Amino acid sequence: MLESRNVSVFYGRHRALENVSASISKGEIVVMLGANGAGKSTFLRAIAGQTQKADGGTVLMDGNDITRRPPHEIVETGVALVPEDRGIFADLTVQENLFLGAHPARARALEAQNMQRVLELFPRLKERPKQLVRTMSGGERQMVAIGRAMMSAPSILLLDEPSLGLAPVLCTELFRTLRRIKESGVGIFLVEQNAKQSLAIADRGYLLDNGHIVGADSAAALAKDEKVKAAYLGE
Repeated sequence: MLESRNVSVFYGRHRALENVSASISKGEIVVMLGANGAGKSTFLRAIAGQTQKADGGTVLMDGNDITRRPPHEIVETGVALVPEDRGIFADLTVQENLFLGAHPARARALEAQNMQRVLELFPRLKERPKQLVRTMSGGERQMVAIGRAMMSAPSILLLDEPSLGLAPVLCTELFRTLRRIKESGVGIFLVEQNAKQSLAIADRGYLLDNGHIVGADSAAALAKDEKVKAAYLGE
């Protein structure tokens, strides 16, 4: 289980997050919904060790304190982040990007097995291993980004706006793939603007507003909540 307890982040005097507590277990999908600027991306970066957290909060992975550990050590605990900008190497090939994901020590012995799993999840990548990523579409680049994260053998996958900029048909394909990743036993913590499709595949959800958790429930309950419908589902 990955768990945050009272995590806060400040940018100078500006409070981006305050006392945010959330958790995710392996084999479940948890979505965090919130308006632009609510602090969702900051939360994922803080968990992954890419943004400094204020004193007083704690992040635990399988009961081990990873609050102050650097990003490369957090990856070794089984936590992988796919950032909003995807963070891939555009001038490298698909295959080179994927192999870079297998760099963590926890993943090296499983490199061939993980590569097979990634190519099963994303058959399009199997067809073009030598293609430069900069020549690919946005949807294909997202496949590379998620595939590279999966090559690190994660127990928990953190995804920041994975459907951003994708055509509707590719969004549907993406969420279908996320469900398959969940079925393999990996936990997915998902930050998304596409609330409707996110809640459709999620087990639970959190509502983040102005740096605070203002709601938490099962995905089914949130999808039926009138305030959630009005704020996030456009109903």
